[in-house]
Amino acid sequence: MSKHLYAQQSDLVLKAEELVYSNPVEAIKIADHILNISQKPNENATANLLLAKSYMAKGDYDNAIVYAFDEVNQLEEVDVNTRIENNIIKARLLRKLYLDPQSIECLNKARALNSEILLEKDRFEYHIFLEHINMLLDRLKINEAITELKEKEIQFKSFLDNNENEKRTYYLLTTKAYNSLNQYDSAFVYMDKTFELLNTSQNNNLYEKALTYKESGLLYLQNKEFKKSKETLFIALQFAEILDNQFLLEQIHRDLAINYLASNQNNQHNVYYKKFLNLNNSIEEIEQQSVNTYFNIISRQEESQLESYKSKYNQYLFISFAVAIFIIIIGILILIKSENIKKRKREIINYLEVSRNIFTKVKPTQNVQKQVNKRLVIPEETEQNIILKLQRFEKSLKYLSKDMSLALLAGQFETNTKYLSEIINKNYNDNFNTFINKLRVNYIIEKLKNDTNYINYKISFLADESGFSSHSNFTTVFKGIVGMSPATFINLLKIEREEILNNKET
Repeated sequence: MSKHLYAQQSDLVLKAEELVYSNPVEAIKIADHILNISQKPNENATANLLLAKSYMAKGDYDNAIVYAFDEVNQLEEVDVNTRIENNIIKARLLRKLYLDPQSIECLNKARALNSEILLEKDRFEYHIFLEHINMLLDRLKINEAITELKEKEIQFKSFLDNNENEKRTYYLLTTKAYNSLNQYDSAFVYMDKTFELLNTSQNNNLYEKALTYKESGLLYLQNKEFKKSKETLFIALQFAEILDNQFLLEQIHRDLAINYLASNQNNQHNVYYKKFLNLNNSIEEIEQQSVNTYFNIISRQEESQLESYKSKYNQYLFISFAVAIFIIIIGILILIKSENIKKRKREIINYLEVSRNIFTKVKPTQNVQKQVNKRLVIPEETEQNIILKLQRFEKSLKYLSKDMSLALLAGQFETNTKYLSEIINKNYNDNFNTFINKLRVNYIIEKLKNDTNYINYKISFLADESGFSSHSNFTTVFKGIVGMSPATFINLLKIEREEILNNKET
């Protein structure tokens, strides 16, 4: 490549980097051009990295995965800094798709590569740390996140003082952490620091601005400052619409719907709640497609690697080795899923236990053993696909819909009611109605325990909020699952909170 062409390509890279989070569409066009004229692995990897970051900014995780997981990105010929950043981007993508073990693996690769370099070591170590904190916050390990944020603030003090953009990101994450713990005074302190740096910044990062105003809107909402909340959320909405990021739009519409519901503006609540549900459906499709793309890419790469060994090994030995590796991978995935299911059950049980033995131990519902003459024979691939959709369904809020039924959910899952019912019975030991009711009850319990406003709401509001058709139906189901009525549960929560306040005062 001539010096002139190399200089031109370097200028294009810098231009694309400036546009990634302000105009990702234009950044993608430039990066595509760079990729087309690139002749070396390092140049291809740089273009792939720009494309992956730009598609992430747009919320297009499917295309982001394609470029982030291109095999050329991790070749030895590629600059180690590019490889480190690529692994961080891959970790972020996988975290957002709830593929935590794979995300952690990529982050560990980034750490290993970072130990080999001298220049920019602090920057990459800081970005690896940020991704780790985001994982903790997303998985609701808030206290652990805050502890590490405080510890690392000292370690990265010099770096942050010399990098205002990085300091702004640190402040925003700290705001989010304190907001999640309902420590609003601390959250507002760090939010003010974030805006102070944001207002003086020359960097037009629309993605960061959307995140900052969204978090600010949520903070005002939880502090019952509904007018300020709406103002900041609508600013966040403008930035998210420019980026056309479905994930940001979904979160902002959800927060606006909650705002209007809390401020008794039911018509506006209905408008934004419907928009939220539509976006939630789109996101579920995006996530499913992205996960499929990831596993297809990994599968093709593994097959390509195995093919390279055919000339060195006997065909039968190769097949035996491949089968063994496949069985081990499947076994590990099954163990991980099994542990996740057990962990979720333990979390539900622990969630219902109240400190200082104020609450009586919740009696689990008795499972009636069913005598089944014939079990449905469901293809393993179909069963695993439905289980994955059920897990995503649990993380969504679709179960709050009063219209939710076995037939409707089966239609959304593109399966039949017999298969869906059988898999729910087999994996959750519940029929469909009990499965839905437990999700709804757990949802409202989380609200009662984590949002102080909810214990003051009427039971009829709680019933409607959690998707039940009537006050009486909600009370009956709640008592059957928890072992006490909603009113009793709320009273005990109030007693516990009063005791905690009294202990703090003394």
